[in-house]
Amino acid sequence: MDATTLWLVVGVILLVAVVLVGFVAVGRRRAQRTPEQPPSLEKPSAGTRSPGWEKSAEDSGNGPSATRVDVALPPPPADVEVPDIELVPEAPEFEQPEAPESRLIRLRRRLAGSNSPLSRGLLLLITRDRIDEDTWEEFEETLITSDLGVAPTAELVDSLRSKLRVEGIAEPGKARAILRAELIKLVDPTMDRTLNANRTDQPAVVMVVGVNGTGKTTTVGKLARVFVAEDKDVLLGAADTFRAAAADQLETWGSRVGVPTVRGAEGADPASVAFEAVRAGIEQEVDVVLIDTAGRLHTKVGLMDELGKVKRVIERQAPVGEVLLVLDATTGQNGLTQARIFAEVVDVTGIVLTKLDGSAKGGIVVQVQRELGVPVKLVGLGEGADDLAPFDAEVFVDALLDAA
Repeated sequence: MDATTLWLVVGVILLVAVVLVGFVAVGRRRAQRTPEQPPSLEKPSAGTRSPGWEKSAEDSGNGPSATRVDVALPPPPADVEVPDIELVPEAPEFEQPEAPESRLIRLRRRLAGSNSPLSRGLLLLITRDRIDEDTWEEFEETLITSDLGVAPTAELVDSLRSKLRVEGIAEPGKARAILRAELIKLVDPTMDRTLNANRTDQPAVVMVVGVNGTGKTTTVGKLARVFVAEDKDVLLGAADTFRAAAADQLETWGSRVGVPTVRGAEGADPASVAFEAVRAGIEQEVDVVLIDTAGRLHTKVGLMDELGKVKRVIERQAPVGEVLLVLDATTGQNGLTQARIFAEVVDVTGIVLTKLDGSAKGGIVVQVQRELGVPVKLVGLGEGADDLAPFDAEVFVDALLDAA
């Protein structure tokens, strides 16, 4: 190889070496100037966002603009117990019915302000300085027109005449005490007025019967409130399937205090609805099943027989502990006729007198008890939701005397 060729080879080798050194140097400087790339700001897919993800004002389909990085949280320490969280729906608010004790106070106040014929008759007697035969005759007539009845009136007048003749009435307080004692005896405080509504191994079953217009379905709703105020679990049976909207009315009453209602189609067999209500009450282990029945006319023998059928069908599952007959206290003798017929069909165990505080004459309490041999257990005081109170003989008499 000559000298020229040798120098050419050496020159090419040197040129290649210089180029390689230059590339290495440039790569090192670029690596020193370039920072570490940040993590990706990709937006989480729908349904997988963690609680840390938030949208900005522009994150509405017009372009991504994430404001926070969705970072997975570390697991809790091994020694920390994380409780299970269960979302419970908010319970609906129900009305709180009035307690029976305060209802008795209101009963006396309402009756004392009623100015009934019975109260006026008592006023006639205790305000006279001298009582002659004319006074006694007037007093007797007033009592009879107050629906007290002929026999109870004669009994009261004879007893009062005898005791006042001996004791005298010079002292008004003494005459009033004698009158009070005789009236209480007439109303008969010895009668058991408690409601047989305590659960045993089965729910207590209460049937409510009566003629349309007496406030029967309303009484069932109010009675449910009485039981709820006593912390009882109640179920309603809408067995009045003939009157339009009767089941709706009853269901509305129940819903206000959280009481369910078993109902059937309009025109359905009342006995089957009552049967299903009692069965549901047994399955749900409620305390009381309240059955509202059709307000049939007492003159319709076939319909009255059907009412007896409802009771018999119910008793295939559980005994009927109470049959309450609702009477309008203003109907007088007509109400007594109704009471007799119903008692023959379903063995009435107690009376509910509605509208006792208004134009009622008051004496119906004594007469209906004597007619049926069963006590007045509840009285209606007005139109309010809690205007149903347990009847108390002494409270009733004291209210009459307060009005006199």
